[in-house]
Amino acid sequence: MLELFQELAAITSKGENAALATVITSKGSTPRKPGTKMLIKGDGTVIGSIGGGAVEKEVIDKAKEVMKSNNPQIMHYDLTGTGREAWMICGGKMDIFIEPIQS
Repeated sequence: MLELFQELAAITSKGENAALATVITSKGSTPRKPGTKMLIKGDGTVIGSIGGGAVEKEVIDKAKEVMKSNNPQIMHYDLTGTGREAWMICGGKMDIFIEPIQS
């Protein structure tokens, strides 16, 4: 996590754009728990992980939109085997907050 915060400081001091994704809730079996963070830089570089797989790819794609719009987003994932994300079965639910980091 130290590397993530060091890179966050470097990004802001250079005036670069990024987005920070944070798991804000999790219920049941999920790949990561609340407080887990992932930094997505403007060049597409990622530091940290919020669980990998399809959820992480969707969060990275949404982070790119957040960087452009400068509007934070909350993503909801149902990993219980029901709904749109049925193929990502872990057995739980999680919410991820994506916030723009701009100097």
